[in-house]
Amino acid sequence: QVQVQESGPGLVKPSQTLSLTCTVSGGPITNNYYYWSWIRQPPGKGLEWVGYIGSSGSTYYNPSLKSRTSISRDTSKNQFTLQLNSVTPEDTAVYYCRSREMVGNNAFDTWGQGTLVTVSS
Repeated sequence: QVQVQESGPGLVKPSQTLSLTCTVSGGPITNNYYYWSWIRQPPGKGLEWVGYIGSSGSTYYNPSLKSRTSISRDTSKNQFTLQLNSVTPEDTAVYYCRSREMVGNNAFDTWGQGTLVTVSS
């Protein structure tokens, strides 16, 4: 069974780059029909999808964040990473990584526990 776990710094200064890693266990990130996403939740607000990288390496980003976002992967480490550039305090949030397996039209999700990232000087 696939499991995912976020890691990275909990504090980032404004204008710098937020970088988080998601480590995948229980199966390779190149498995077909899998999508590997980043999702965040600012304090007191709802979930916001940031973007994903597919099993083929293709990426898709939230249009509102696309200009500042990059998601990549390291297949040798079975990890995928999020980089969010030019952060502001509005980027403060709990960041989650999630795996999604598509079986026909059915989605099976596994979430990480989340990691709080605070943007502050």
